[in-house]
Amino acid sequence: MSLVARTLEAAGLPTVIIGSALDIVEHCGVPRFVFTDFPLGNPCGPPDRRDVQRAVVELALGLLSGAEKPRTMVRAPFDWHDPEWRGRYGRLDPAERERLRQLGDQRRARVADRKSRYGM
Repeated sequence: MSLVARTLEAAGLPTVIIGSALDIVEHCGVPRFVFTDFPLGNPCGPPDRRDVQRAVVELALGLLSGAEKPRTMVRAPFDWHDPEWRGRYGRLDPAERERLRQLGDQRRARVADRKSRYGM
């Protein structure tokens, strides 16, 4: 999304990114960024917290209209509803490792088959 935002900005369309991957977005150098310290895939907050989601979007719209300089970043003042989420995020249960490896192998085989059939 960061690269899409840069392309849109170059075409004269203002953008604001809402996201949790601070290092990636800062590296790409988007013009306006609202950082939410939430698990990836939840940039506006927990699914059941419309108040937080609305506040994040309002923060983004305010940044879109009020940023005074390029590469402006605002940190959303919200915490994830479970303070222990980082310790569990992306953790793989060792008992699931082999099953997930097999699923990945099957997926890669399907993709390779499609590519060979369609000359990709």
